[in-house]
Amino acid sequence: MSEEKNVLEYDETESVKFIQEHLPEEMKNTFSDDEINYVVDLIYEFYEEKGFLDEDDDREVEIDEDELLEYVLKNAHKDKIREYTDEQIEAIVAGELAYCDSLNLFD
Repeated sequence: MSEEKNVLEYDETESVKFIQEHLPEEMKNTFSDDEINYVVDLIYEFYEEKGFLDEDDDREVEIDEDELLEYVLKNAHKDKIREYTDEQIEAIVAGELAYCDSLNLFD
């Protein structure tokens, strides 16, 4: 008998809900869903630029979290959608990575 991993589907609404629930206390209720989605979109732009979203490529993906964070910080500050602090962006990125881990997306 082979073991199958229980991999759930990624859900954008659930991702935002998860991030909102896992933000540090002092950051709870300070971001709209759209503001969180904006940061999450930057994360996926990074993945796309790195070729991590290519379904035909079956090599193992190793995400450099420092490089990811640097990319998101640079673009969030450049776009000026909102005045995010580095700590706020770090918390949202950490929440998104934790959500993906909860779904076993990177295993």
